Amino acid sequence: MTYKDIPRSIQQFMDEITAKCGKEHADWAENFNAAFANTLLTTVKRHDDGTTFLLTGDIPAMWLRDSTAQVRPYLVVANEDEDLAAMISGLVKKQFYYINIDPYANAFNEEANGAGHQSDHTKMNDWIWERKYEIDSLCYPVQLAYLLYKNTGRTDQFNEDFVSGVEKILTVFTTEQDHNNSPYTFVRDTDRKEDTLINDGKGAEVVPTGMTWSGFRPSDDACQYGYLVPSNMFAVVILGYLEEIFSTVLTDEEIVAWAHKLKVEIEAGIKEHGRITNKAGETIFAYEVDGKGNGTIQDDSNVPNLISAPYLGYGTMEDPQYLATRKTLLSKENPYFYEGEFAKGIGSSHTPENYVWPIAMAMEGMTTTDKAEKERILNQLVATDAGTHLMHEGFNVDDPTQYTREWFSWANMMFCELVMDYFDIQVKK
Repeated sequence: MTYKDIPRSIQQFMDEITAKCGKEHADWAENFNAAFANTLLTTVKRHDDGTTFLLTGDIPAMWLRDSTAQVRPYLVVANEDEDLAAMISGLVKKQFYYINIDPYANAFNEEANGAGHQSDHTKMNDWIWERKYEIDSLCYPVQLAYLLYKNTGRTDQFNEDFVSGVEKILTVFTTEQDHNNSPYTFVRDTDRKEDTLINDGKGAEVVPTGMTWSGFRPSDDACQYGYLVPSNMFAVVILGYLEEIFSTVLTDEEIVAWAHKLKVEIEAGIKEHGRITNKAGETIFAYEVDGKGNGTIQDDSNVPNLISAPYLGYGTMEDPQYLATRKTLLSKENPYFYEGEFAKGIGSSHTPENYVWPIAMAMEGMTTTDKAEKERILNQLVATDAGTHLMHEGFNVDDPTQYTREWFSWANMMFCELVMDYFDIQVKK
């Protein structure tokens, strides 16, 4: 079952945003309404068993990460709409169903149809579209389950699949604290080095730090070094969520203790190994490290990235080290920061040089307290949509008519969330 019409609650919310935008920002409202409706009408597929499958957009698969971000803005409406809350709960149930199939996979098929990257050299099965292990793919479903509870009081998402899925998440995070003991390898026959892991599929050599290893970034591109700092930050946040869930809604002292132990160890690893010195001699957060002294000064447009830390719940926007990191990453010291005639922001190794991502621009807006800066970014986003009234994956800073992905639901909803944020409408955390 799919949405054939926009639910009344969603239409009312869109009307509320339109009124707030007024004549001054009528173009924001036009894009907001197009994007906010688009995700529901084009990506949501509700199954008879009460679960929900979400297409990422122009790829016929569901990403654990993208699907969470696609529905997150709807949480502000879900408290007033039982059916919308049930749809989101159904998505959590589908996510944890998939995690129980394989916690190392990042994207899944709607059915066990063998679609996707079945020729990859890793442990594939017919449910899996892609098996690139990414920490954030396990963080996002926990985040959605928790935020659904916080915003609506709903708890039916905390079912048996949730509990067993959480146990698998904790097992993987623990195992990957020492990647030498990991069963996971990944090799793809490709000329694109970002799509495969070196060292016979094990990735670059790392030594234990307390942090947990990731094969790939949230861009689905391979990590240069195995400890992806922003994803470890996200892990710290969701491990705190698990402590709360299993202390208040569910009762499992072992899971609480396990989550707490991991949280403390990962946080200590970030503090001891996850920092680097920029050109100005300031200590900032590294993007990736290996525990052997190597690290990268950069950020990627996909979330979690370093810019997104306070948005995700790690630290604050006023933290001096975050501000120093942010300033560095929004400069040419970050090799993926681009500035041109029509826009400036962070891009990705996943797209061509000089392509910035609306996701990164929206995140930049949501991690500043400067209202004028939020307004600047929103104006830039609507001015660079190539006349589509929707967001794209990335676009050329000197020619916005050159862009990747006509249909990218995650980017659409990040734009919507920034509009909401401008008007002080936020998802409860």
